[in-house]
Amino acid sequence: MSGDVVGDAIGDGRSQPVRPLSGLIVTTSRARRCAGTAAVWLVLLFAGAAPLAAHAQDAAALKARHAALREVLASNPFTRPVHLVSVENATDLRGHVYAVVEQPFAAVSQALRPIAHWCDILILHLNVKQCRAERPDALRLHIGRKSDQPLAEAYRFDFAYRVVTAQPDYFQLALDAEDGPMGTSHYRIALEVVALDAGRSFIHLSYAYAYGMTARLAMQTYLATLGRDKVGFSVVGTHPDGRPRHVGGTRGVIERNTMRYYLAIESYLGALSAPPAQQLDKRLDAWHAGVERYPLQLRDLERAEYLDMKRREVERQREPQG
Repeated sequence: MSGDVVGDAIGDGRSQPVRPLSGLIVTTSRARRCAGTAAVWLVLLFAGAAPLAAHAQDAAALKARHAALREVLASNPFTRPVHLVSVENATDLRGHVYAVVEQPFAAVSQALRPIAHWCDILILHLNVKQCRAERPDALRLHIGRKSDQPLAEAYRFDFAYRVVTAQPDYFQLALDAEDGPMGTSHYRIALEVVALDAGRSFIHLSYAYAYGMTARLAMQTYLATLGRDKVGFSVVGTHPDGRPRHVGGTRGVIERNTMRYYLAIESYLGALSAPPAQQLDKRLDAWHAGVERYPLQLRDLERAEYLDMKRREVERQREPQG
């Protein structure tokens, strides 16, 4: 949707000598303009990936996955029960996040299964400009810059929503969009949750999409310019001074955005204990605080700037459709 749905290039462009045109970065050179246009949208779209086949499909299988990850969930660089995985192959990118949440399955299911709640979740991400539940089985998302932006300049995705499986202790849902820009297609966002015990649940969130040569070339342009210094979370070696060396490239893009979307889910769940009138502010504060825990990978906007932008976007999202 992640193109998921989201991206780094728009935010990077805020400090570049550029002007917005239809939501894309534009430079003074025609060649750079073309490359920038492609790169921006591809980073928005190279936001995370994982095919639905990677999901457990039932409660027993997801509980087995939790058991296999028990040690890494107990001890990891996130210092909490979260595990992030990214994979790249010739035609798609994949990102998974696994996490234990300290809430009972019934509460998590009630919060995450309704399609309308997903707009309250997704709008927390700084690149999501608007989200609307068009029908009980359809969600419309606009993705754009990491700053204020008219909807006409953002890219629109139309996702079909479905609950794949619903059991007393397990559910799986999916959001699917067949078409995207720059030759991308077959977007898949999937979530599965299983009860661990009376007070805890286990979440698996994933993203997937397919891409062709145009998309690959655009992403290569971005990674060679605006995105060359950005990194993800996976440690792939050490620097000469002993510091961990984190993965870069397209896997870094996936990992950053996978974590941003997990933080949106976590923030939404965490705010449910507040009175309804206070839940929005609590979600926004929690999402920004979550991002700030990982400044190397995720720092973009100062708190006041993020809160001001998001409050306006949420207000716009609540306006009646014309």
